[in-house]
Amino acid sequence: MEQTWKVEEAIQRTGVLKEGHFLLSSGRHSGQYMQCAQLLQHPAEAEGAGQALARLFADLDVDVVVGPALGGVIIAHETARAAGVRCLFAERKEGKMTLRRGFSIQPGEKVLAIEDVVTTGGSVKEVVDLLESMGADIVGIGAIVDRSGGKAAFRHPFRALMNHTIQSYAPEECPLCDQGIPVIKPGSRETLKA
Repeated sequence: MEQTWKVEEAIQRTGVLKEGHFLLSSGRHSGQYMQCAQLLQHPAEAEGAGQALARLFADLDVDVVVGPALGGVIIAHETARAAGVRCLFAERKEGKMTLRRGFSIQPGEKVLAIEDVVTTGGSVKEVVDLLESMGADIVGIGAIVDRSGGKAAFRHPFRALMNHTIQSYAPEECPLCDQGIPVIKPGSRETLKA
């Protein structure tokens, strides 16, 4: 992928931004949802995003890139490939982030944590806490899209390729529910009672 790859164009080109009535993982409702899997399903787009994130953090010394499963796996891999370092992913076991599959971090290793979309930053914060408990040196946190509106507070430098704010509502205050529009839980295509 050439250096002319631009995240905003790729988001539009691949249909990442969805319109409708969505139940977010936070329990809130929204009229928009960002599904970065739509971008990452295309190897050339994933490569472009990984190269762009690697350039965004080129000023940092990085030994390994780590992403949370599932959303952060592909983009962490592509970022690591572009940076010329190894890639790991953390996954949940009994509700807690952990490194499995023989993955390990050595004390003092410089880690860049990468996610596809940051909304609250909860998953990537869990990964950072896990890695710090293993003695890792977290040098930065990155994402394709920061949709937190600046609300995802991290203790480490955070950079995203794109900022996009999506309005959300408490279910009892949702105007889409008031209009009787069916609620969809993203990723499952499950239509819920409005």
